Amino acid sequence: MREKMAEATETQASETSTRGRPKTRVGIVTSNKMQKTVVVTVQRRAPHPKYGKIMSLREKYKAHVEDHDYPKKITINEGDRVRIAETKPASKDKRWRVVEVLEKSKNV
Repeated sequence: MREKMAEATETQASETSTRGRPKTRVGIVTSNKMQKTVVVTVQRRAPHPKYGKIMSLREKYKAHVEDHDYPKKITINEGDRVRIAETKPASKDKRWRVVEVLEKSKNV
């Protein structure tokens, strides 16, 4: 009986200690003027809570870029489509990091 309870508590502890997948978003880079940081605008469509009309909502996220060798060559430019993932806080505003560049902008 005690063995079963011990096994149950061990499995619960191991399940709670594992982390889930981080949230990811896909958006367009709107600013790359900071060192190792880009601003990504993510658009989504959601119904209005009261009236139900479908609205287009925008959110801006500051994301950390590790391979952003400032002031040498900037690898991520404005207009690029990127995937960002949630991470531990890097500063007051940065809680996201750039995972990959999905599409380069055509007007650069």
